[in-house]
Amino acid sequence: MKPPAEAPSALSPHRAFVVQFRAETNVGQGRCTGRVEHVVSGQATRFASLEELLAFIAQVLAAIRAPPQRKPRSSK
Repeated sequence: MKPPAEAPSALSPHRAFVVQFRAETNVGQGRCTGRVEHVVSGQATRFASLEELLAFIAQVLAAIRAPPQRKPRSSK
């Protein structure tokens, strides 16, 4: 039996990240360090804790959800 297919927008590349963990990462001991990159924009940062990793992801996702800024029209 095949698993149900997900809707195409459910896994948008606009919400995709690559996370690289350093060798000294040990989640069980609370050590989580590495680098994270947003796939579409290329924004990247290093993190030294799970909180920093999640904060970066939250910041990028919030920017994606924000409506685009409109430029004011200039009067001629």
